[in-house]
Amino acid sequence: MNIAKSGYRVFSANSSVACTELAKKITERLGVELGKSVVFQESNSETRVDVKESVRGQTIFIIQTIPSSSDLSPCHFTPSRDVNTAIMELLVMAYALKTSCAKNIIGVIPYFPYSKQCKMRKRGSIVCLTHIITMDLHQKEIQGFFSFPVDNLRASPFLIQYIQEEIPDYRNAIIVAKSPAAAKRAQSYAERLRLGLAVIHGEAQCSESDMADGRHSPPCVRNTTGHTGLELPSGKQQAPFPGIELPIMMAKEKPPITVVGDVGGRIAIIVDDIIDDVGDFVAAAEILKERGAYKIYIMATHGLLSADAPRLIEESTIDEVVVTNTVPHEVQKLQCPKIKTVDVSMILAEAIRRIHNGESMAYLFRNIAVDD
Repeated sequence: MNIAKSGYRVFSANSSVACTELAKKITERLGVELGKSVVFQESNSETRVDVKESVRGQTIFIIQTIPSSSDLSPCHFTPSRDVNTAIMELLVMAYALKTSCAKNIIGVIPYFPYSKQCKMRKRGSIVCLTHIITMDLHQKEIQGFFSFPVDNLRASPFLIQYIQEEIPDYRNAIIVAKSPAAAKRAQSYAERLRLGLAVIHGEAQCSESDMADGRHSPPCVRNTTGHTGLELPSGKQQAPFPGIELPIMMAKEKPPITVVGDVGGRIAIIVDDIIDDVGDFVAAAEILKERGAYKIYIMATHGLLSADAPRLIEESTIDEVVVTNTVPHEVQKLQCPKIKTVDVSMILAEAIRRIHNGESMAYLFRNIAVDD
């Protein structure tokens, strides 16, 4: 039975056997069995969850990995399983456990979906959960929009260990940020490894249409009076406010792509949190190669590797792409031998154990600054 000495249960919310690999590794480290449940899609594509054992009064951990768009494993019950289906699996399982009188329901979501869409600020829809364990949120501020605790673990210790143990002559490497926005993360890696830092400057930044800063609230009303300022109520007869002449911002002009830092004769290691559309990484690798880097590695926490990413990586000047197993990517690895995986089940299992036993989580954040 899935009963640990401390009396908690661990379930997987995935309908795919392939996607439960991380869950199995976590439960093996904890010394418990994976909870008995069935997650499947009805003929009308609705998600259904059947919990096959009693959870009354227990603390439940639900492990949910998010599939990438290329994850078309034949063991899927439906060929259309995607990120939205995975979210529904988590929600339906959480509700099923709540109605089965579970005491606490804690979501273990290594890659938090939709975190790149900064405008999506309301994260309280998973009302059945009482705690979330995740890893390397794209925007750390997302934690503030939950009404319950969020533990945002870091994968950098595992990736740094990989660099030290698996990259020959890593002392001759230089850490690279593929854009100024990624410089803070790259600087953290460079300082811990005692390596130099380079930044690629000139890539396109996010457009104004992606910004949700209230500039269009309230909506613009067409002015038919010819006045440019604020209008007083119609019952008043005073002259309208003439308006204020504000300085006009100059339009941005994308500079030519340059590399700030010397990469000649070095191993270039590009670090980021997510690698999904690999076009920017491939372009960055080509520039680094032109500047004299003789080997190019990419290190990222979440390997979504969508669409034709494996083919583009295989055909590029990139020597190796290293990601963690927060997102299943076995299909992509079969398509591209350059993709390597780092296992982070150890820290997820330890987080589960510490939360259930009421121990401090500070141990998991040793020497990790808030900005890391």
